[in-house]
Amino acid sequence: MALTVYLSGEIHTDWRERIVAGSAGLEVTFSGPVTDHAASDDCGVAIMGEEPDKFWHDHKGAKLNAIRTRRGIEKADVVVVRFGEKYKQWNAAFDAGYAAALGKPIIVLSMPDHQHALKEVHAAALAVAEEPEQVVQMLRYVLTGALPE
Repeated sequence: MALTVYLSGEIHTDWRERIVAGSAGLEVTFSGPVTDHAASDDCGVAIMGEEPDKFWHDHKGAKLNAIRTRRGIEKADVVVVRFGEKYKQWNAAFDAGYAAALGKPIIVLSMPDHQHALKEVHAAALAVAEEPEQVVQMLRYVLTGALPE
């Protein structure tokens, strides 16, 4: 068995790299959004032309990024959604909702302090983790049936 995993959410820490590195040797393919913050914000105007109004600047970028995000979530076997501590990741919540609407298995990666704020997202998830290494253990278990040593 092989898995395609979409890594959604917070872009300011190394959680993606930790999951990818920890999954070495497993049959897992990872995808995710553009994690270069400036590129993600400015892709629409860089390609389709400048916008004097910030709303339309962001609108162009969000729609272009949505092509990648929707495709990644639709092709995924599992969607991991990370909520970090510094920023409110409204886009991550949207990705979790989109994945849930498609019936995709969701693993939420969040901190205990956010339990109340994320209760609906956690309720839609099949698993909730606090550390990237727990996500790796979950993927290993799903693929091999092996428990952590």
